[in-house]
Amino acid sequence: MIDWLSTFPPAYYWLIPVGFVVGVFGTLIGVGGGFVLVPLLLLLYPQESPEIITCISLAMVFFNALSGSLAYGRMKRIDYKSGLLLAAATVPGAIAGALVTNVMPRRLFDLVFGIVMMLICGFLLFRPRRKPDLPSRPIATGDTKRTLIEADGTAHAWTYNAKLGAAISLFVGFFSSVLGIGGGIIQVPVLAYTLNFPILIATATTQFILMIMSLAGVATHIVVGDFTSGWRRLTVLTIGVIIGAQLGAYLSKRVQGDWIIRGLAVALGLVGVRILFLGLS
Repeated sequence: MIDWLSTFPPAYYWLIPVGFVVGVFGTLIGVGGGFVLVPLLLLLYPQESPEIITCISLAMVFFNALSGSLAYGRMKRIDYKSGLLLAAATVPGAIAGALVTNVMPRRLFDLVFGIVMMLICGFLLFRPRRKPDLPSRPIATGDTKRTLIEADGTAHAWTYNAKLGAAISLFVGFFSSVLGIGGGIIQVPVLAYTLNFPILIATATTQFILMIMSLAGVATHIVVGDFTSGWRRLTVLTIGVIIGAQLGAYLSKRVQGDWIIRGLAVALGLVGVRILFLGLS
């Protein structure tokens, strides 16, 4: 491993701890980590095209989500049936989003991403709190009933509107693929607050959805010939991400991360302002 890494430029080595941190946070709150990585890449590589940056990020999201899904799968927190349904709905959006990024100028991308970062900052700071033991909403006609028992014996039962979930997931797939952020920052709240998933199941199932959605986005970039560089940066990032995702899943039921998320939100807001000014300059 050391001999192999020695062929990489030394400037890339620090991306391993960056990937580790992204993996921990992305899996801990179930968002994939792309919303942390993309702004860093935009600041580090101001001349890089949007499609390269988003493809690196989506590929990293895939490996993060794959590692996180394996960890959450061992805990039996993933609702695979619902996850497959919602992931299938994200795929057309992810493909369309990747194609849109391919024709988006870098300046416009910076403007849009800067605004999105500030919106995410506001959401993380002021998002609603949902207690995991809230009673399920009344069952409506056509609702899907789900039950799941975790590896530790914790039982969950809930109902949700699958058609509404699929419609929202289509939008999430497009939006997240355009910006390369993975979409978990939207998908987790949708599952938890709109579709009534228990918060731990929402976080774990979102990792599974992101794995499929991000793979569709990356595959589209590769097929159209966008991913012509960035492989070595992706490789060193992935090393850190895979390790960090395992720790993030382990900490997910042991850490009350509100203060961490708020600090992260402020940092993302400041970065968003900086990227917005880059787009305006």
